[in-house]
Amino acid sequence: MQKSQRIRHVVLSVLMAGLMATTGACTATRTQKTAGEQLDDTVVTARVKAALVADPVTKARQIDVEVFRGKVQLNGFVDSQAEKAAAARVARGVQGVDGVQNNLEVRTGGAATAGEIVDDTTLTARVKAALVENDQTKAHQINVAASNGVVQLSGFVDSASAKSAASQVARTVDGVKSVRNDLDVK
Repeated sequence: MQKSQRIRHVVLSVLMAGLMATTGACTATRTQKTAGEQLDDTVVTARVKAALVADPVTKARQIDVEVFRGKVQLNGFVDSQAEKAAAARVARGVQGVDGVQNNLEVRTGGAATAGEIVDDTTLTARVKAALVENDQTKAHQINVAASNGVVQLSGFVDSASAKSAASQVARTVDGVKSVRNDLDVK
């Protein structure tokens, strides 16, 4: 083999090894998405949120939207059963949605007062802080919403033990009356 052929062979070998390493880094695992899947889910999330804003029945600010590989979670507290049903209908109609899990909970007792909203916001922050401090939970994977002492946990976590740990942590926070764990395992 001539010197120029050997150099070309070495360069091609290095390039192939780099390409294989890069391709391997883009391979999805059960709990992690490829860059393409992440982009797809981001687009679906934006489309669902825009559709909820455009719908006259839903109050988009009350609805948290999470998407993992095309599966949509609707989370939070809404004012009526009609709003809950409309949110699911709207989400199902969005391009790229492979399924909808409607975790929306209808608030009892009508619209919240300003004091109740502050209390719910404070409770949400305290639960989120407890999740951050706990070694068994990845707080960035968990959405927290509260209404009248009822805490809803939602999102996509890596394991059943992470799901269970999140419930246990939330229950220890003062002011939590009950925990609704709507976390899905990836």
